[in-house]
Amino acid sequence: MAADHKLAPDTLQTLRKVSTDTITGTLMKIAGMRTRAIRNVRPINPQRCEFVGPAYTLRYVPIREDHTDRASAVAPGSRLHGKLDEIPAGSVLVIDMGGDETSGALGDVIAARLIALGVVGVVADGGMRDGRVIADMSLPVFCRAPAPPPSPRSLMAVGVQEVIGCGGVMVEPGDIVVGDGNGVAVIPRHLADEVAHKGAEQEEVEVWIKAQIERGAPLSGHYPPTEEVMARYRREKGQAKKSASSASR
Repeated sequence: MAADHKLAPDTLQTLRKVSTDTITGTLMKIAGMRTRAIRNVRPINPQRCEFVGPAYTLRYVPIREDHTDRASAVAPGSRLHGKLDEIPAGSVLVIDMGGDETSGALGDVIAARLIALGVVGVVADGGMRDGRVIADMSLPVFCRAPAPPPSPRSLMAVGVQEVIGCGGVMVEPGDIVVGDGNGVAVIPRHLADEVAHKGAEQEEVEVWIKAQIERGAPLSGHYPPTEEVMARYRREKGQAKKSASSASR
């Protein structure tokens, strides 16, 4: 399972500095992965949309009417009753709703419990209840659309910590989920250390390249950078480090 891979101590912190744009591009480069961005989701509150953490998965299926009284994950008769109280701190709750926008996965009461547990984000490829209230809470939430009806209107919660699909992306428990103003990316856990390292370096390189372009340098040769341009970047970076080290003495 993905959760078996132990991350380097600084991986999650490093990923906080890497955009989902860079993460998805890096995954294409190092592993040929083109399906790592969750589609058709947006933050309830664009001012509160950043998170990094391992996935804790929740799966819904279409409701069967004779199960309506135990369809909700928090219903006393549900097979998942109590499971949402077991989510580890630091997790991102990723919910497979099959794209159903006609009912809401969660409401503000469950969101409050997730905050108390230390959950750092929620991603659902369907609807979300109590959007106006959740927007004012501290929990970053991505979904497809607001939906007033509760989940048992159309869905039944059937599993946690299973492999799921969310917005066209396969998600394993423990995969690393990153959210920001550009969207949500899912990193296979065994690639997270490499993506963090190479992604952070790419962010630095692109800041430098953009500065060159703003000074009048042509795109050709700079973007993407040639080996000659990269050699110049490394020289300037080394000189900057030496200057900073001298100034701190």
